[in-house]
Amino acid sequence: MELKIGELAKQAGIHIQTVRYYERKGLLFAPSRSASGYRYYSLESLKRLNFILKAKELGFSLKEVQELLELRADPKESCQQVQAQARLKQVEVQKKINFLTRLDHSLGQLIQACEHRSLEDQCPILTNLEDEA
Repeated sequence: MELKIGELAKQAGIHIQTVRYYERKGLLFAPSRSASGYRYYSLESLKRLNFILKAKELGFSLKEVQELLELRADPKESCQQVQAQARLKQVEVQKKINFLTRLDHSLGQLIQACEHRSLEDQCPILTNLEDEA
């Protein structure tokens, strides 16, 4: 079964331009073309595209996705390498969570300070932003 680019994009839930972008980046193989120039993608292309999208949802960059796709070619030899990449990504995610937790706490303190200010005082949030600049 072959899919035109619009059908492929629709099944993957993305825009046609995204398919073309992944193609240009080498993440998707160049499709076969009809005599009239239509791109025809195989079901393997759809599987590969879904792999890319799931990896991106897990926070992998396009460069990392490319590496995972290369490792996907020989899963028996590459499982440890993929696991190592996943562990590194998990560390990055934990750092982001810690940062966002601190950010949430800081914003909560500013909001609370704003709620308890007198009408004559300047807004604590604006004052804080000015002080940080």
